Amino acid sequence: MTRIAIIGGHGKVALELSRVLTAEGDDVTSLIRNPEHAGDVAATGATPSVLDVEHSTTAEIAEALRNHDAVVWSAGAGGGDPERTYAVDRDAAIRSMDAAVQAGVGRYVMVSYLGARPDHGVPPDNGFFAYAEAKAAADAYLRGTGLDWTILGPGTLTDGPGNGLIDVDPADTSDGTATARANVARVAAAALGLPASIGHTITFRDGTLPLAAALEPPDQP
Repeated sequence: MTRIAIIGGHGKVALELSRVLTAEGDDVTSLIRNPEHAGDVAATGATPSVLDVEHSTTAEIAEALRNHDAVVWSAGAGGGDPERTYAVDRDAAIRSMDAAVQAGVGRYVMVSYLGARPDHGVPPDNGFFAYAEAKAAADAYLRGTGLDWTILGPGTLTDGPGNGLIDVDPADTSDGTATARANVARVAAAALGLPASIGHTITFRDGTLPLAAALEPPDQP
């Protein structure tokens, strides 16, 4: 049994991930901000733990992560307020990475988005700008830590059926980047059990390849 902490445990991706992981026999702790969401989390088989990471110190987050084997960041401010977006998607995320180091949790999986990078190209007057900036900063910080990290970059999230079929690193996105949240959860669960994903960014969308084939590492020369 692996002990996994999910930060942002009441999000749609996180709830589905909890179901997947607990069905596989893992012990899941879901960190949530609102205690009223505990019942929804518990229904997935995870153990709810109330912690508002936006307003928690690194030490407080570290205490919540202690004795876990891995952490998945699936939290987000939800857009709208740039100040809160930076506070959650950048600052709290970075504190959680430092907390994982403090707590001795070596494995860290970040749920980011397809296109996240410093040169994201989103203009400052666009409502998505703060999120793009925050995720770029958080992802860059994670890559500079000593954690065994994996960054997931799903396309535009949908509530469509998660059939486990994806395209990785899509070169042509002219036909869209729709990605079922259930597929994001499946990829996150698979990455946790895939040592070859450590130190890599996996960008993907709904597609045609089964997860095992899509996530298979390239042949080494």
